[in-house]
Amino acid sequence: MKKLFLVANWKSNKISLEAREWLEEYQRSKIKDQRSKEKEVIVCPPFTLLSMMKSFIDDKNLPIKLGGQNVSPFDAGAYTGEVHAKQVKEFADYVIIGHSERRNNFGETDDILIKKVKKAMEVGLMPIFCIQNETTPVPEQVTLVAYEPPTAIGTGNPDTPENAERVAKIVKEKNPQIVYILYGGSVTQDNIRGFVEMENINGVLVGGASLDPLKFTALIKNA
Repeated sequence: MKKLFLVANWKSNKISLEAREWLEEYQRSKIKDQRSKEKEVIVCPPFTLLSMMKSFIDDKNLPIKLGGQNVSPFDAGAYTGEVHAKQVKEFADYVIIGHSERRNNFGETDDILIKKVKKAMEVGLMPIFCIQNETTPVPEQVTLVAYEPPTAIGTGNPDTPENAERVAKIVKEKNPQIVYILYGGSVTQDNIRGFVEMENINGVLVGGASLDPLKFTALIKNA
């Protein structure tokens, strides 16, 4: 059985109380007894929640890894508002880099994203590098990619599993270092199976459906 990554991207949502309630509901679902070791669950909350969530996950021994949603292209220093890689690594094992919302809303360029990947990998953070299509450049060190067509993000109109598989195959051919490709964009508990059954797709990056713990645990089970 192939390895699957089930990644929750909370974006700019939830405060501490809401995050704790989500974790408590996840704990009640007993998902750890119903998932195989081939499924890696990763939750990427806002930076403000990483410390609390790590403490809760460690205390309750929940089968969840944490990820950041972004990382600075700089080291520690006079970079007001930035969170550098060592700070993220204190709480997380993964970090999302290159999401289309950051490219569009914050003007992140390919050069900036290359720097972010380098900084993340220097401290042992695994980048989840987002691409918009098969032509998006992928830094040569990246082994885990998430294909997220902008037309599918938050629209309720996902790509088809067949086209996602086509894109994944092309991206792997262009970038032989890539080991895993995820699909993201309007993923639900009802359509996840179609994507993860594709030969070259190793999981999903989930936005809206991950905010509800019941929907997210149902999605994990259906994978």
